[in-house]
Amino acid sequence: MKQIPNLFTLSNLILGCIAIIFILQPGESIMNYNGQEWKVYLPEKVQWGAICIFLAAVVDFFDGFVARLLKADSEMGKQLDSLADVVSFGVAPGLIMYQLLRITYAYEPQGLQTELVYLLPALLIPAAAAYRLARFNIDTEQSYGFKGIPAPAGGLFIASLPMVLFYNYFDAQVWLLSKWVLYVVILLVSWLMVSRLPMMSIKFKNYDLKQNWEKFAIIAVGLVTALLFKWMAVPVVFIVYILLSLLTQKKNA
Repeated sequence: MKQIPNLFTLSNLILGCIAIIFILQPGESIMNYNGQEWKVYLPEKVQWGAICIFLAAVVDFFDGFVARLLKADSEMGKQLDSLADVVSFGVAPGLIMYQLLRITYAYEPQGLQTELVYLLPALLIPAAAAYRLARFNIDTEQSYGFKGIPAPAGGLFIASLPMVLFYNYFDAQVWLLSKWVLYVVILLVSWLMVSRLPMMSIKFKNYDLKQNWEKFAIIAVGLVTALLFKWMAVPVVFIVYILLSLLTQKKNA
């Protein structure tokens, strides 16, 4: 029984590995921009990789839930969870940014000859996630609040970008096909992960509305935006999560 939570954690890791396999495979999709259609190579498989990252997040949630339910928390489970998270919410999202950068450069003159050095900033994502998770493992003050955004939050935000790009919510192709926007996203998400900004945990000590209003607000925003904007809900919830965490920073510190 004690190994059941670890099986969930390993499933998280496997889904992260499958995501990487999809992300590195070439695909082909038809995209529309200003009334003109063109073919983009890569995003189709990147989309499947993004879906695997979201599935990994679901499994990641349940491994902790199952561990508490079975009273099977262990130091090994904690370390294993962080190792799995590095892959699913660090390496895989980093490779998504790598592929998105390749797409943006592909539309520039001689873009297919872009040097590797211009794509390597994407690897800041897995580096920041690994640092964030290692610091979390040795910090005893992050039970119901975090220092810096959790790696899964950053990873899910990155994973939502190819979905937002493909469905072109709010003309997303205009800004997500800009290498400068992608560089800013990489730097911002990496900094948020390694920062010591106080961030709230979505765990509930109780269900009192007054004590947990910000958590209920995030859930409400997520449900409403998911119904109205589908995949665009992920970046919206990500931004709301950061803003509410900063507004309630004394509580999360």
